Amino acid sequence: MPFDDAPVKKSKPVATGKPAAGQCLCGKVCLEIDTPARWAWHDHSAASRRAHGAAYATHVGSWRKRFRITKGKTEITRFEDKATKTARSFCKRCGTPLFYERARSPHMVNIPRALFTGRTGRQPLYHIAIEELQEWAYTGAPLVPLKGFPGVVWQRSKKKKRLDREGMF
Repeated sequence: MPFDDAPVKKSKPVATGKPAAGQCLCGKVCLEIDTPARWAWHDHSAASRRAHGAAYATHVGSWRKRFRITKGKTEITRFEDKATKTARSFCKRCGTPLFYERARSPHMVNIPRALFTGRTGRQPLYHIAIEELQEWAYTGAPLVPLKGFPGVVWQRSKKKKRLDREGMF
């Protein structure tokens, strides 16, 4: 069969759900992305750890054309790292990290997952810079309630094995 007779398939536009809305801590800056987000991941790199003041930062990636600042554009300040060709934007008022951009991915914007109150259409399945995971970061060990402190849980320290003194001799 010649290729000329093959039916031409037209690509369908990606159906988007309800936009996912987010905001900074003080509420001066609001943003939204069309869902689903492109992807989501946990970033364990030193740069993200310091920028967020946390063990790691969880981001969702969005195509730039599907990302909007809906309120407070003038409340945004930016830090550009010339060495890594990256830029991080923050709320001028409360300091909340708002989005992260890389020169090597000019069509993408990375937004902290914690800014969104609802679903973004992607679960964070990926880990970036996992080799930089800090030994003090929580990794899912069992937790128990702390007596006398409602809502507080803790990870019990490992119990030392008792020596069997009778079996020593």
